[in-house]
Amino acid sequence: MMTSATTDLIRVLADPLRLRIVTLLAHETLCTTHLVAETGAKQTNLSNHLRVLREAGVVDTEPCGRFTYYRLRPEVLDALAASFADLAATARTTLDSDRKRSC
Repeated sequence: MMTSATTDLIRVLADPLRLRIVTLLAHETLCTTHLVAETGAKQTNLSNHLRVLREAGVVDTEPCGRFTYYRLRPEVLDALAASFADLAATARTTLDSDRKRSC
């Protein structure tokens, strides 16, 4: 069963720009300037999306001089993947039991 936190995380990652940010951060730690260049988003829009990702626990920040770098927290995505794996396992079990009692 999906928890409220899992549902919230799915909602956070459902936004195309936030998913693009997460994909970029999976490859390297980036600052806002780099993310603006990579996504083409306006800085204020990007900062709002980064705030949402930070509040959801998906990314961490690391100040470096006048820049703030963002890095992905892979354990959060691992937990989400585990929730989906559990759901798939439940579906397989249900499918197997449905096949055994089919007409």
